[in-house]
Amino acid sequence: MSHPVFRSADPVRTYYAYNAAWAFFGALTSTLSMVYYVREAGLNPLQMVLVGTTLELACFLFEIPTGIVADLYSRRLSIIIGVALIGAGYVLQGLVPAFLAILAAQVLWGLGYTFTSGADQAWITDEIGTDRVGSVMVRSQQVSLAATIAGIVSAGALGLISLPLPLVLSGAGMILVALVLAAFMREANFHRTPAAERETFREMADTFKHGLSVARRRPVVRTLVLISLISGLSSEAFDRLWSVKILNFSFPTVFGTSDPAFWFAVLALVGTLLSLISSLGLNKLSPERVGASHPNGVLALLSLLQVVGVISFALLDHLWLALAAMWLRTIADTLAWPIESAWLNRHVDSRSRATVISMVSQANAIGQVAGGPPLGALAGRSGLRAALLTSGLILTPIPALFLRLREVRRPEEADAQHSPTTRP
Repeated sequence: MSHPVFRSADPVRTYYAYNAAWAFFGALTSTLSMVYYVREAGLNPLQMVLVGTTLELACFLFEIPTGIVADLYSRRLSIIIGVALIGAGYVLQGLVPAFLAILAAQVLWGLGYTFTSGADQAWITDEIGTDRVGSVMVRSQQVSLAATIAGIVSAGALGLISLPLPLVLSGAGMILVALVLAAFMREANFHRTPAAERETFREMADTFKHGLSVARRRPVVRTLVLISLISGLSSEAFDRLWSVKILNFSFPTVFGTSDPAFWFAVLALVGTLLSLISSLGLNKLSPERVGASHPNGVLALLSLLQVVGVISFALLDHLWLALAAMWLRTIADTLAWPIESAWLNRHVDSRSRATVISMVSQANAIGQVAGGPPLGALAGRSGLRAALLTSGLILTPIPALFLRLREVRRPEEADAQHSPTTRP
């Protein structure tokens, strides 16, 4: 495939720069977006939740058709289109503080995200090969974290000037990134995906059916799918409404300001650092917990801490106690994710691994779409505390679901036990 001479940037450096820009501008938007929705756009709790639901639906519905662009035409083209659409969504919601405009921005954001989803990793793998890609992605995560912290700090500073300013600048920045990628990003090793290997809606339905089949045969997989669904039912409302509650508090004055823009930047920074420290601490101090063959006990404890965190946050009326409860939930969730992910992978054979992981993700997305609007409506009718408390109560079965799991055989043995050709 021939390209103009100026498309000759080193792919590894391009990948680092792309992910750093994505993390920086993403943090620039997300750090104060909830404050903007409440203070500038005047959204009520139900509208706040519907914003998140619209984004989830857009990502879910556009995943397959946008994937065709990356498979058929170009990973590079798909990434450029996606980054430009995300930038347009950021700009729209920053310039027009109205509910319908913000919903339209979520559709643009979701559409853009699906253009980039998977295409960026597929592009760098094609360009540098599977032997190098693992170390490059690890390094990219580190670069992204540093860029996220820079984005959070920048959002706080810009938000003191104007709440819409970081949103608009992040959108303009993403559009600029798309233009730079169009000029310098090279694609030398792209090959069209054969028709038999492309994702389609029919294939997605088949994937879902196969995932159900695997889940029925394996208790660990079945339970983790159910837990993912329950988590989704709870998380959409909490993720959107915690900021509404925090904004009801009076913030202390630090460095001559008590502006929510400053404090939300601080909260985002603290949350990011706590997640990083707790993750690194667990891996260093107790690596056997992460790699345990049957970690149901530790996962039950971590899920119980999440329940305590959410319910305490709903009930507490003191700013710092409420924040402590929220950070407890954040830390427990951060620690649980890699342990749960590793456990799931150990109970799925290679042939069906991608299918089952997709099934778990779909269960969570379905939960978010189904659970968000009713809890948002409850917040509007009965108050934030009722919605947040219900969000926590929805999570209460999860610790028991973990504890009831017993150690089982390897996946191949479990499947053989249920095979019609196996005699008792």
